[in-house]
Amino acid sequence: MDLHIHTCLSPCGEKQMVPSKIIGQAKKMGLDVIGICDHNTAENVVAVKKAGKKESLVMGGMEVTSREEVHILALFDNNEDLFSLQQIVYENLHGKNDTRVFGEQIIVDEKDEIIGTNQRLLIGATDLTVDKIVDTVHFLNGLCFASHIDRERFSIIGQLGFIPDGLKLDAAEVSPKTITSEFNQTYGVPLVTFSDAHTIQDIGNSYTEFLINEPSVAEIKKALLNEDGRFITTYFRHSREFN
Repeated sequence: MDLHIHTCLSPCGEKQMVPSKIIGQAKKMGLDVIGICDHNTAENVVAVKKAGKKESLVMGGMEVTSREEVHILALFDNNEDLFSLQQIVYENLHGKNDTRVFGEQIIVDEKDEIIGTNQRLLIGATDLTVDKIVDTVHFLNGLCFASHIDRERFSIIGQLGFIPDGLKLDAAEVSPKTITSEFNQTYGVPLVTFSDAHTIQDIGNSYTEFLINEPSVAEIKKALLNEDGRFITTYFRHSREFN
């Protein structure tokens, strides 16, 4: 699984990140499941799900930016829960996008046709605290991962310096360029790795293998906790390191 992939809706995502090309590259890289997680929005999730219905399983998600400017990945089994989170995020996200500074935020259909743009400041921070985001995602039956904790900016370690006690993260993501052995388990959460792809060629650059019965929130949680014979293995294409 590569559960952290952006589309052309993210202001930092390239215009080529459209459903057919995302699904095609995921298939080429041998991925079984991908997660679509644009910044503070889920408006391209349905299109990618439709495009990948026959080729690959797509989980819908979002990368939410907290008040502290921490990026948190949220992933869901169904669209209803995902769009409930989107409504909450939109209610707590302010500002208008400046395309000259941040780029276009393009909404597409499953055939890659442009059907609109999002004028919200998706690159911005919401008014939601990290704790509130994690609690809300779990209330809505989702998974909650701390994004790219090895990065200096927009990570929970980079922004806060630590993972707060009692914060019920399901896992923490390490970026493709970092060796997971450099991060020990003192953070108290399982470590996963995904590509955080903003370009087609980055899809699947790192991924996590899940030994599970089906790709669902419940089964993924069991694998992260090593329950009932489920487990995870992280694999970096660049470093060829297994953990």
